[in-house]
Amino acid sequence: MRYFYDTEFIEDGTTIELVSIGIVAEDGREYYAVSTDFDAKKANSWVKTHVLNQLPSPADKAWRSKETIAREVKDFLTAKGRCELFAWVGSYDHVVLAQLYGAMPDMPKGLPHYTGELKQLWVLAGRPQLPPIPQGAHDALVDARHNKAKYEVISKTLNLRPDGTARTSRD
Repeated sequence: MRYFYDTEFIEDGTTIELVSIGIVAEDGREYYAVSTDFDAKKANSWVKTHVLNQLPSPADKAWRSKETIAREVKDFLTAKGRCELFAWVGSYDHVVLAQLYGAMPDMPKGLPHYTGELKQLWVLAGRPQLPPIPQGAHDALVDARHNKAKYEVISKTLNLRPDGTARTSRD
């Protein structure tokens, strides 16, 4: 099962702190959570303007502890067997995801130790026209949905098989 995700975070060049995570499965299931554990005072002006201002009210059920998010994300990503992760410029996203569980070796069984890079696939596909940036960009779930839409364009352009592998002259 492919999963398209995005995280919003606060980082200072040394640490990365999860603000929110959005995940969209290729079968349409979605997951969204906002961490109760980040320190908003550490956010730079860009994060304050583009991310924090879009978060739901703290009374919303999306707000959860980091421990709860870690458990729910693992359950969501492993519910349908094999898990493939994709993100747009996803290096930091993967670090934020991995740090939900501690160090990289602590990642739960079934979660990959890498994230497929959508932007790299887009470049390899010849930079096809992508869906427009949606309203609400920098909301993790909005961006995860957009990542799925980008993958669909890229996959069609590359003429990938349903399993995501390249077609050959024998197809």
